[in-house]
Amino acid sequence: MFSTITSATISGMNVILVQVEVDVSQGLPCLMMVGYLSSAVKEAGERVRVALKNSGISIPPVRITVNLSPADVRKEGTSFDLPIAVGMLQSLGHVKEDALSDTMIAGELSLDGKVNAIKGILPLVRKAKEMGIRRCLVPEENKAEGDVIEGIDVIGVISLQEALIYLRGEKIDRISEKKKVRHKKGKLLPDFSEISGQTAAKRAVEIAAAGFHNLLLVGPPGSGKTMIAKRIPGILPPLTREECLEVSTLYSISGLLNSEETLITKRPFMSPHHTVTAKSLIGGGLIPKPGVISLAHKGVLFLDEMTEMSNSVLDMLRQPLEDKRVNIARVGGNYTYPADFMLVGAVNPCPCGYYPDMSRCRCNHAAIVKYQNSISGPIMDRIDLCAEVPQISMKELVNKVEGESSASIRSRVIAARNRQKERYKGRGYDFNAGLTAKDIGRFCPMEERERKLIEQAFERFKLSARGYYRILRVARTIADLDGSEKIEEIHLSEALGYRVEGNQYWE
Repeated sequence: MFSTITSATISGMNVILVQVEVDVSQGLPCLMMVGYLSSAVKEAGERVRVALKNSGISIPPVRITVNLSPADVRKEGTSFDLPIAVGMLQSLGHVKEDALSDTMIAGELSLDGKVNAIKGILPLVRKAKEMGIRRCLVPEENKAEGDVIEGIDVIGVISLQEALIYLRGEKIDRISEKKKVRHKKGKLLPDFSEISGQTAAKRAVEIAAAGFHNLLLVGPPGSGKTMIAKRIPGILPPLTREECLEVSTLYSISGLLNSEETLITKRPFMSPHHTVTAKSLIGGGLIPKPGVISLAHKGVLFLDEMTEMSNSVLDMLRQPLEDKRVNIARVGGNYTYPADFMLVGAVNPCPCGYYPDMSRCRCNHAAIVKYQNSISGPIMDRIDLCAEVPQISMKELVNKVEGESSASIRSRVIAARNRQKERYKGRGYDFNAGLTAKDIGRFCPMEERERKLIEQAFERFKLSARGYYRILRVARTIADLDGSEKIEEIHLSEALGYRVEGNQYWE
């Protein structure tokens, strides 16, 4: 007999439907699997055979051929165990053909017949719904994750025997009581009101959050750079439903979702150690998977001690910062992951950290220049704002005055973001950081006085074309925070003050 079971495989962010074809015929007893399979998928044959035996199902001495179609797409992972087993059961007459109509199946099998959790259930169920499939049979541990997608039935099973009972139309009667899934309560985000002083740095952070600009915080050790960076997610607008699903898909593919947290609802904040490797940061590996920059999608990538990171690793951020995605090429195919994040870096101005306070700085001029040049020019050219975070005085610490709350700052950021979304509707981007050179003239109107100011700055600071557009984008965000349709001189002057070259700590 012949049977076909619908399953799926993940290639990058794409989900490809796979037809698991099983043919049982007379001949030399064997189990042959074909269809461009990885070693993990090839091993499924032995797992399925033993799982069926230990589930009380005997396989007669027949020839079994399993094909995973399309055959030109490489199949990875262990999610094909359950559909292969169900296909064999149908071909052997244990399951009726109509029981599997409009059904997608995915899951890994243990040798005792238990169905284990797999990665990527969220995008699989989402794809099934898009293709008009009515239900998905998945591991019980993944059911809560699949239930995030509305409009499709997600059935969780804990064993192969339970899957067989369900497909026969019988009621599942579990011995153990099913535990109620409790969604993980998100931790309260740290608040900007807890930070003493640093008014200028907070202003720069507000501008960066409003326009989704990249930001560099420069200052001596202990001045509060990390504290400020950790509070940025608290002033960003909430994720939309579509953004939640997109971010959660990345986490699902990486195996970072669980029954307690089935949907990412808050902006990601990723802070890798400065010894992070290129593969961990960008993504890749023998079986490619998303890196840290993709896990920071729609959120914040915070690089503390940025000058201590490897130059080769930092320079790999060039293309993702421009294209908002990362492309990984392998012999088995090309994989693309989104990487639309807000880069926030924190650096000391010199190796000892106290330049330009020469009474405390122990570094010579050559050491300072070498240290600051450890971040390449192309990366610095992609940073929109540079903010000073000076040392806090004793007076500010003792006479601590509660600063403006994150909620208050967030309200202004959301108002500015709404203006941008309305302005750029239908143009392929939502924020000023994405404003193209072609649209700069249309959306950054200036009078003669402002034009002269930017011309003088271009000549004086020898700005690159990217640097010129960067200043205009930041000025556009400052104008949006002020509720102004035009970029005025005060907005342009403030934007020029956030140049890296204008920072007193930077050579």
